[in-house]
Amino acid sequence: METNEFSLRLEGWRLATAEVLYYMPDHPSLLQSFMWQTLDLAPSYPRIHKFLNYWRSEIDAVIHSVRLATGKRSRRQRSTPPIIGCITRLGLAETKRPLHI
Repeated sequence: METNEFSLRLEGWRLATAEVLYYMPDHPSLLQSFMWQTLDLAPSYPRIHKFLNYWRSEIDAVIHSVRLATGKRSRRQRSTPPIIGCITRLGLAETKRPLHI
């Protein structure tokens, strides 16, 4: 069964933008930025966590930090404040460290 965006938003899903700053594998002293948007369920953000876990296991670039910004809440969700913040080293302490030249 396909779920449309409107019904997801009524269930608490909102547009979330993640900016990932990561060390370039070939030039570990340089930071690169990657932006990604998806509908995700606040406040746990399972899609973003799944993406970051995939990054950690499959991509050679080491994450420096992640900034998360979310879209507007529906009228049903006005009691909780919007999430605009920074997730730094989101459980990434066990990842490989970049080489410092």
